[in-house]
Amino acid sequence: MARSEMQGTEALSLGTSAERSARLVEDNPVIMIYRKMEKIIESMQEPQSGIPVRTVKSFISKIPSVFTGASVVCWLMRQMKMDEQEALHLAHLLSAHGYIFPIDDHVLTVKNDLTYHRFQTPFLWPSNSWDPDSYDYAVYLCKRTMQNKQRLELADYEAENLARLQKLFSRKWEFVFMQAEAQARVDKKRDRLERKVLDSQERAFWDVHRPVPGCVNTTDVDVRKSNRVCKALKMKTNSEQTNLNASEANNSLSTMTGIKAEIERLQKLLQRRRIKLSKVAESYLFHCERYAEFDGLIFPPEPSNPWLSDSTDFWALESSMQDVPARRIKRWGFSLRELLQDPAGREHFRHFLEKEFSAENLKFWEICEKVKTVPQKDVEAMVTEIYREHLAVGACDPVNLDCRVLESVKCKIDENPDRYCLEEAQEHIFQLMKRDSYNRYIRLDVYKEFVHGNRRKSKKRFGSVRHLCDLSGKINFKTRYSEI
Repeated sequence: MARSEMQGTEALSLGTSAERSARLVEDNPVIMIYRKMEKIIESMQEPQSGIPVRTVKSFISKIPSVFTGASVVCWLMRQMKMDEQEALHLAHLLSAHGYIFPIDDHVLTVKNDLTYHRFQTPFLWPSNSWDPDSYDYAVYLCKRTMQNKQRLELADYEAENLARLQKLFSRKWEFVFMQAEAQARVDKKRDRLERKVLDSQERAFWDVHRPVPGCVNTTDVDVRKSNRVCKALKMKTNSEQTNLNASEANNSLSTMTGIKAEIERLQKLLQRRRIKLSKVAESYLFHCERYAEFDGLIFPPEPSNPWLSDSTDFWALESSMQDVPARRIKRWGFSLRELLQDPAGREHFRHFLEKEFSAENLKFWEICEKVKTVPQKDVEAMVTEIYREHLAVGACDPVNLDCRVLESVKCKIDENPDRYCLEEAQEHIFQLMKRDSYNRYIRLDVYKEFVHGNRRKSKKRFGSVRHLCDLSGKINFKTRYSEI
């Protein structure tokens, strides 16, 4: 008897929670709009007062369950008491959300003409909170390629999406193909007219969730607005949650059951891999192996670890511009950002760029970094000076930017010259140095001799470098550039 009472209490609490969740969903403004649209669609489908749906003969074939765009506009004008422009706008909104759709076009809209349309099945209405992923889309596109019919031929953007998804799911594309093949076999068993209707409804569903380039995705939700709405709705049900938590606390069995259910739910979430673990592990291992020798806890630094001793020689050595340790020079080859973070590396890279007549790129990058740290009152004047010196027409020290980036930066400076308005141009120059100058720099024998501690004097096209390797692993280099 006691057990049945506890089970009844648990079922009541779960039912109350489900009702509360359903009420929160129904109070969502997006769902409320969907409900209003669905009432209009239901009225359109009324047998007596709705839009007439018929099967049309076209040459030797039949087009089942269609109606014209003009009939939709006329019905809205008659039933909703609105003019033609308002009726067209409302019909377009209904089509953009996938409730009605043209049978021969991927662009979801309604025109006041004889274009044929269909109603979407209620199962695929957006109020059901569909959130299809890329895997489902890949199965759908793969199935379309198997059916080999002109009316189901992939559009250009769909073919591009299929190629991208095939590359994304390359390791499990066989499963995608098998699932698409199974769905295609099931579709072949259906009646021909029924298959036409279902194929068009499925295509319209994906036109809503994966729209044609240039069309608005009506399923996108503003995250900030959604959070504000959810926060307000949760505040309304605060008292209900408090009473429910109090009743659950009095029942130890239901509390333990809830905890176990939560543990099972979290364990299922852990089993869902949102990213390839092999790629993550490979990248993580590569990073750890590369930076292991620079970790003072794994490899004791020379001359001594300043965290374990009172000596500050290590900090002095790390900030020195003359006696640069080999471990610092080795990090220059990891990335351009590592090179620019080291003052000695940046200076050496600057000399290299001067010989290539492209030192203005590094100068522009440095001054863009500096403008992010100056006081706010000096930002506008400094941004104007940078633009006049590096970006304006007839600048004394111009940098190589394409027209699109230059126009974008100019508009930002005219509207609001803040400390981040040059970020796009800075990133463009950084990528230019990374792809071009930096790749040539790390391939130079001068840099390689720095890394390996070679004692020989290297004579290269842009200069000669003398260095000395001592037993402590330091490299004392003095760069002397000689013209050819």
